[in-house]
Amino acid sequence: MVMLQAADLPDIVPVFPLPGALLLPRSRLPLHIFEPRYLQMMEDVLKTPHRLIAMVQPNPVPGHDDSLHSIGCAGRVTQFSETEDGRYLITLTGISRFRIAKEISGFTPYRRTQVTWEGFERDLRRTEADTSFDRPSFMALLHRFFSARQLDTDWETLKEAEDELLINSLSMLLDFEPEDKQALLEAPSLTTRRETLVTLIEYTLRSDGEERLQ
Repeated sequence: MVMLQAADLPDIVPVFPLPGALLLPRSRLPLHIFEPRYLQMMEDVLKTPHRLIAMVQPNPVPGHDDSLHSIGCAGRVTQFSETEDGRYLITLTGISRFRIAKEISGFTPYRRTQVTWEGFERDLRRTEADTSFDRPSFMALLHRFFSARQLDTDWETLKEAEDELLINSLSMLLDFEPEDKQALLEAPSLTTRRETLVTLIEYTLRSDGEERLQ
């Protein structure tokens, strides 16, 4: 796992706005880079010592279709390969969340923002624990959700996963709306994220039941 110190984090980071794509600290996100502006971003990022890319959810508002949510998560490029036709297959490892201070104008084809890392110091620490996690009840709920959605998974792997890995991986992988993904990102602790995740799963199950009855 890549460990960076607060002093290693830059004030300006390149932004990759991708609806529904959630990156969390200490988690890994595979990405396929093919747009010319983001290929240029990759070329520039690989020249930096930190190799950070900021994942941010778009937050379109009337008259400002290109606006962004104020909180995102920066990931370090920890794996990458280039295809014969010039695309990149990369893996980002989540380092820390941040708050956007302002967008930086310049000559790059991709967007850059000035950010502050204050308030997210716990992201740079070791694995976070969820001391009130009732795993049996959570797994039972998850079984109901996967069965209702006719989804397959490796249950043995889920049972053996550490609390943080389990909760964060499901937060990233399950098909929730972008605003719900943002709520999971902004959760101040692992316990709060797990509670938010449970609420979203329960809401989805209720909605699915209502749709079948109509």
